[in-house]
Amino acid sequence: MLQIILEQWISNQVLSNYQQNWLCQDMLNVFSDRPTPNRLYDDQLDRQNIGQFLEQRLNLLAAIYPEFQACQRSLGITSNLLEPLWQIWLPLALKIASTRQKYDRPLIQGILGGQGTGKTTLCKFLALILKHLGHNCLSISIDDLYKTYADRQQLQQQDPRLIWRGPPGTHDLELGIALLDQLRAVNDLNPLSQKEQYIAVPQFDKTAFAGAGDRTEPLKINLNQTPIDIVLFEGWMVGVWPWPEADLAEVLRHDPPSPIATTADVQFALDMNRNLQAYLPLWQRLDSLIMLHLVDFNLSKQWRKEAEQKAIAAGKTGMGDREVEQFVNYFWRALHPDLFIKPLAQNPEIVDLVIEVGANHLPIAVY
Repeated sequence: MLQIILEQWISNQVLSNYQQNWLCQDMLNVFSDRPTPNRLYDDQLDRQNIGQFLEQRLNLLAAIYPEFQACQRSLGITSNLLEPLWQIWLPLALKIASTRQKYDRPLIQGILGGQGTGKTTLCKFLALILKHLGHNCLSISIDDLYKTYADRQQLQQQDPRLIWRGPPGTHDLELGIALLDQLRAVNDLNPLSQKEQYIAVPQFDKTAFAGAGDRTEPLKINLNQTPIDIVLFEGWMVGVWPWPEADLAEVLRHDPPSPIATTADVQFALDMNRNLQAYLPLWQRLDSLIMLHLVDFNLSKQWRKEAEQKAIAAGKTGMGDREVEQFVNYFWRALHPDLFIKPLAQNPEIVDLVIEVGANHLPIAVY
């Protein structure tokens, strides 16, 4: 029913009273007694303003849909995304826009998600929708904060276990903190001076040095011409907090999750947990944190294998299945999702919104 109504609307056909009432009732279902209530609407929707909210959302859908389809094609996504656009991404963008109004400076929105959860795709969709709501978004990945190739080579000499970039300790935290502080310093109440002001956004080329990667020239943004007011900061460990060391040691000693198996694996996990402590000042710059939560973390491996197989089939370089296993296991030995990611889904003090991602790559629940 929902798909039919939405397709009719984007085809410029008038909705009947019955169809509009059906959409209103569908949105009001978020107030039903559920074990995990939908928190997308908690500061936007009530029974009194349902008609106004529906009209706003329908008009926004009609305005953004052609551009959304173009974005979808550019990402190579062939699935019909009309329903998740209506049910998840539109209200999420409206929620972020509403949150932005609480600040007199740019909002720093963190987005946490493991490999393959769709962080980059979400950022592109949100930036597109928020643009139509009058906001200029800047998307930043924690990957752009990696230390330079030279610095990581030196780091690897100090700790040969850091064979790949990614775990705690491989990022330039001072660079990230300085960037977010510079963005947060822009104040709505004090307009920018006539003198042009620029911000340098770090960029990282993952193909440099045979895939080891290196930092490239930063992206320079003229804040006078493009006043950034929402920052989308995404990454596989954004907002993840360390365990108390004694508690983690106890868990790893008695019930370590695979692939943490050896004494060396346990020590590596403890050391990475200790390194994570240094990231807290960066996380404290976040105003809000959204979590993309896989229903099964093993999907990360499956999806990565499929992506690498497609790359190889297209004549590009790619990892074999065994290499993918080693690559993903490396990250899991550092910060295992069962220990560091999964508990956050039930921790509202750290995570403001959880979006569950199913085996079809699409969101299936919000709480």
